[in-house]
Amino acid sequence: MTPRDLWQRLREHPLARLGPGLITGVADDDPSGIATYSQAGSQFGFNMLWTMPIAYPLMAAIQSMCARLGRVTGRGLAANIKAVFPPGVLRLVVLLLLLANMLNIAADIAAMGEVAELVTGLPRHEMTIVFTILTLLLQVLVPYHRYVVYLKWLTLSLLAYAAVLFTVQVPWREVALRTALPSLQFDSTTAMMVVGVFGTTISPYLFFWQASEEVEDMNRDPPRQPLLADPAGAAAELRRIRWDTWSGMLYSDLASYFIMLAAAVTLHAAGVTDIQTAAEAASALRPLAGPFTFQLFALGILGVGLIGVPVLAGSAAYAVAEGMDWSFGLERRVHEARGFYAVIAVSVLGALALQQSPISPMKALFYSAVINGVVAVPLMAVVILLASRKAVMGPYVASRPIRALGWMATALMGLASVRMLVPD
Repeated sequence: MTPRDLWQRLREHPLARLGPGLITGVADDDPSGIATYSQAGSQFGFNMLWTMPIAYPLMAAIQSMCARLGRVTGRGLAANIKAVFPPGVLRLVVLLLLLANMLNIAADIAAMGEVAELVTGLPRHEMTIVFTILTLLLQVLVPYHRYVVYLKWLTLSLLAYAAVLFTVQVPWREVALRTALPSLQFDSTTAMMVVGVFGTTISPYLFFWQASEEVEDMNRDPPRQPLLADPAGAAAELRRIRWDTWSGMLYSDLASYFIMLAAAVTLHAAGVTDIQTAAEAASALRPLAGPFTFQLFALGILGVGLIGVPVLAGSAAYAVAEGMDWSFGLERRVHEARGFYAVIAVSVLGALALQQSPISPMKALFYSAVINGVVAVPLMAVVILLASRKAVMGPYVASRPIRALGWMATALMGLASVRMLVPD
């Protein structure tokens, strides 16, 4: 089989025909997310599993509104915010997004370097440089229509966490019981973990990425018009968005559940209750569950890291470029969108510099989580208001059930954040 034949088969595979929802969902389980879910499982055992069934409809509702905004208006989230809200709103959100994403990328590439060292024995610092340059070159040199196919195939790496559960003993009856009826005292420690889990699952950078990827897909050859300008195919496009987003978020949510469960059934059961990084979780699994389970967990971290880092950098670039009215898009060449690619380069290389600095990856992850927590609640409110306005969406406003789920997500994360700050 020639490389051209292989490429054609990859493009024609059903996986390649799925849209931005799949990549967005998997990017949600980046190495920083894996660290958070592993810590939840190791610290609380089965008693934090309930967060995933609740998070699924909430995250899917928010992401479906972001996708709908992009496809209906033909503009990304930042451009829509700029058109409706005062300039200061967008500036503040974009600034916080840039800071959070850079810190998150730093934590992610650090985890990838640590895991690569565990698997190959090569020095972690050199491996972080390799992963940084690789992800940057792929975004800059490979056109979107090709790059996105590779990203979709990398989503299969999440299956590693389902496979882990086949290598260990799982008390499924107790798992089901604690998922439905957790045994928890909702103190500030528990609230902090709930904020961490929901903040990792419903993250601001995913809002910008999915809306802009709908615009990218719309502008592919042959280009299509926004639904406001060309309503003929609206029904089919909105069905596609629903299927793509809800299935992509389900895939992500199940993987998060499996990661948490794997940590609970191995690490928590062995008395390991403090996990600082995804690499530490993988390393701790080796003596408890064997080398095969360790290899599966580690390879999953590397696979989702290769998706998560480009999505983090790309979402920041979309937000800045749309806000500044620059040319943007991963389908464009560097000379056609210099500012857009400059933001990607600054985000990734700045994260590499942070990773090489005295700031620990765990501190970077903590600061990123705090900033994301600050941004997520008001930004979700902005998304819901945009998706509800006929002046923005025309006849394609989000349905009442979707808006209700969005407000539930906003209220839940807001209340948990407040409880986290209140002394016991």
